[in-house]
Formats: sequence, C-alpha cells, structure tokens
Amino acid sequence: CARGELAAGEIDEAAVERELLLRSPPDLVVRTSGERRLSNFLLWQAAYAELVFVEKHWPAFAERDLDAALDEYRRRGRRFGR
Repeated sequence: CARGELAAGEIDEAAVERELLLRSPPDLVVRTSGERRLSNFLLWQAAYAELVFVEKHWPAFAERDLDAALDEYRRRGRRFGR
C-alpha cells in the first residue's frame, strides 16, 4: 500500500520478523532491578530465551554479574519450548 500499510493477508510471521529490532533471537535475556517480568521487552524474540533476573539496577550491573548470569545460563538444559 502507498502509506506503508499491509493488508491483513500480508501479515505473517516473516512480515513481523522483518520489523523487529533483533534479526536473530537472543539465547539469554538478563533483567536487572529485581523485576520478574519482561515489560514488553523483546516479547517475540525472547520466546525461547533463557531469562535471568538480577536484583541490581542497571548502573550497578558489573562484569562479575554478567559472568554469574552466563554461568547460570550454562547450567540450564535448554528445551526450546519442548
């Protein structure tokens, strides 16, 4: 369409994925600040990501915190929705 709109029949998974910020889904999403939710952040892309929740706020999140999140990720058995 001339205004950049799609007809309902043109909206499919590929059309949605073309508009996403990330081109490939993340394996790990780290949420800081002690919140236990994604708050609409990367909902489509993070469907099969492992989630790690950290009590620290972002400014205080340090390399050792990232290392701890990666260690936790490595210990998990990924099932990809199975």
